[in-house]
Amino acid sequence: MRPQTIQIFLPAGDPRGMRVAEITTRIVRVIEVPRSQLADFLKLPEAQQVGVYFLIGELSATGLPRAYIGQSGNVGTRLVQHNQNKDFWNRALVVISLTNSMTQTHALFLEWFAIAEATKAGRYSLENGNTGFQPYTPAPLQADCHEIHETAAILLATLGQPVFEPLTNNPSTSDGQAKPSELFYCKGPEANGVGEYTSEGFVVHKGSTARIGNVASIQGTSQKRFREQLVTDGVLRQQGQNYVFTRDYLCSSPSMAAIAVLGRSANGWLEWKTEQGQTLDGAKRQALPSST
Repeated sequence: MRPQTIQIFLPAGDPRGMRVAEITTRIVRVIEVPRSQLADFLKLPEAQQVGVYFLIGELSATGLPRAYIGQSGNVGTRLVQHNQNKDFWNRALVVISLTNSMTQTHALFLEWFAIAEATKAGRYSLENGNTGFQPYTPAPLQADCHEIHETAAILLATLGQPVFEPLTNNPSTSDGQAKPSELFYCKGPEANGVGEYTSEGFVVHKGSTARIGNVASIQGTSQKRFREQLVTDGVLRQQGQNYVFTRDYLCSSPSMAAIAVLGRSANGWLEWKTEQGQTLDGAKRQALPSST
């Protein structure tokens, strides 16, 4: 990652309405279109261009936001069709070229690559029926596509839709090699959680085990309902005498992550510890310089 300057334009002055995002030195633009403002988007010249689009909507049965990735030689026309036959979405994010230089070949490759990368990231439940196949794309066009995708990924995340970003940290060293993540552990009766502290919250890793039962003190509370929802969504699945996390799961705080693992009220800053036994509090909060 490197510093970026991103410009977001509000055509109607409404921060929750249509938004247009660009990296100032690149030729890719992402237009976020609320479904209720589709008619306004259709008036723009960009609506007639070749583009790749992302339909974002309500949660799926697995608790993940639903998404559909597509492409079209005329994105406006295609969105009108989806407005008539797809119910789940409430916002569309459209990727186009400022120079109108994106071809159908670019769009087909970008659609295939975006579906593969979004599937790998696992943040969204894709409504695409299949991953498709890699279209024949000459090497120079593939290079263009990878640059377009990189820019689009940054802009989508900036607009609140990190479709391609993995939940877990994967920082790189100056030589481009990935550094191992700093792991924390939360252990209790019939529970053994592993996770990491990220800029978004705390991620409990796939394969972590959690206690099945809840202590009496959280019966009837939001904490118990939270754990029940994890089971309903398939995040926690019973395996023998434990629950097992079926995927990496982002919790809003270290404490919610600890509650999910331990089945009781917990201060995650103290429950999550390094392999050497240092608490998350000591490793992250107390390590900051004092203000005095």
